Amino acid sequence: MQLAGAILFLTSAIALFYVAAGYPLVLALLARRPKPVFPKPFLPAVNVLLPVHNGAAWMRQKLESILALDYPRDLMTILVISDGSDDGTDDIVREFAGRGVELLPVPRGGKARALNAGLERASGEIIFFTDVRQTLDPSSMRHLMTYFADPVVGVVSGELIIRDGRTQEEVHTGLYWKYEKWIRRRQSQIDSVTGATGCIYAMRRSLTEPLPANTLLDDVFLPAGAYLKGYRVLWTDGAKAFDYPTPLGVEYPRKVRTQAGTYQVAIFRPALLNPFRNRIWLHFASHRMGRLLLPFLLLGIAVGTFALPQPWLTVSIGAQVLFYAMVFADPYIPDGAALKRFTSISRTFMVMVAAAFTAARVLFQPNKEFWPVTRIDTPARS
Repeated sequence: MQLAGAILFLTSAIALFYVAAGYPLVLALLARRPKPVFPKPFLPAVNVLLPVHNGAAWMRQKLESILALDYPRDLMTILVISDGSDDGTDDIVREFAGRGVELLPVPRGGKARALNAGLERASGEIIFFTDVRQTLDPSSMRHLMTYFADPVVGVVSGELIIRDGRTQEEVHTGLYWKYEKWIRRRQSQIDSVTGATGCIYAMRRSLTEPLPANTLLDDVFLPAGAYLKGYRVLWTDGAKAFDYPTPLGVEYPRKVRTQAGTYQVAIFRPALLNPFRNRIWLHFASHRMGRLLLPFLLLGIAVGTFALPQPWLTVSIGAQVLFYAMVFADPYIPDGAALKRFTSISRTFMVMVAAAFTAARVLFQPNKEFWPVTRIDTPARS
């Protein structure tokens, strides 16, 4: 029994290290020999799809951002799919009808159904997906299109820029996103990213397919279809969208949705888990599935600790107690305190772990339970 416990501790600790640090080291090594891509000026017909539910607070700013894109207007159609909005969103969109913005109201059914309705209407060579809250850099559309000049490219994702946070908690949430972007950049250099940035990505219309009802991650499900068919899914920091930072209380339900969506995509596309059918299996397993294992790995470490001999038993218990003490103390430590930078990082990590644990509910609950309503206070809304 003691040997089994020690093995549990060791395997859990090694796996945790691999997911958190080992896989990034593997990425850094593999990215030293990047796979070439050949972008060049390219101006295809583009359909902009903007699904929204009750986005009145952001809609004018978003549509002005789209209309300001440096791209020929005769090659770009803009379709807002209003998913049962009842807050005045539709009226705002109608104000832009004279500037070429189309409104497609649909009964409330979730983002996946709204996107399916938009895809049925789309006729351009490229579909550009975006969300209501984030504004776009004017050059982003033109930059994304250059990659589609290379016929091996099926999807191109832009970069989400999180503005500077006002609190230490928001800063470290943004720091996590910077870590995520570092991973995506290396994955793109090696071959393909495992998912796109939902508020700014483009895809060949010929590769799109209807989303299963209540799909949580269209930006993973659709790109996965492309790389499973042999196309590349790229990430570029030359196309930018901008958003405001969020505190952990807002970020947590969004992370639950993201992790639940990973379970869901693996069910919808079982080929992703097959190393013989998925050429980027290593990255999907390490990046996406590995994070789902984090809460169970921490549990394995905690249980296995009690099988360790001295002095490792004392060292392990002490390290875990210190870590969890920092997590629980963080809300009570004021911003600016020297200790805050350590406690905030620890709490941010544990929020992500808790989200991964909670996300397992998607296997037993309706998917609609995982759609969060994001409410943040920003200058744009004042």
